[in-house]
Amino acid sequence: MKLRILIADDNELVRKGLRTLLEGQPGWQIVSEAVNGREVVEKAGWHRPDVVVLDYNMPEMDGLSAVPKIHDVAPDAEILVLTQHDAPYTVQRGLDAGIRGYVLKSDAGHDLLAGIVAVGQHKTFLSASISRDCSAPRQPPDA
Repeated sequence: MKLRILIADDNELVRKGLRTLLEGQPGWQIVSEAVNGREVVEKAGWHRPDVVVLDYNMPEMDGLSAVPKIHDVAPDAEILVLTQHDAPYTVQRGLDAGIRGYVLKSDAGHDLLAGIVAVGQHKTFLSASISRDCSAPRQPPDA
């Protein structure tokens, strides 16, 4: 499967680790890396990736705010959030914003590659620990 991937995470070690892992997959190409939300939008427009692996918490613009802007500049890009945030409301907000996949960093060892394949095929993918709670509330408990 050929995939052009953009990695967006403000942590250099995470970006480098992702690049090493993903470049080792046959047919996968890392087209660029971004360190903040504004940069990921800009680079998505330049490179038109198939998949954006996006951290939720980033400086200048968080991942959730970047999602619609990425779709504006690269409408065919599928977005997979890679984050530590597992609150059902946070997951639902991402899905409502237009992400295709949501992988917890704690589950990345066994879910990340499968998640990228799934979103690259325009399928929804959620980490196993998230998908067990499909009836996630649409609002935070104290809203």
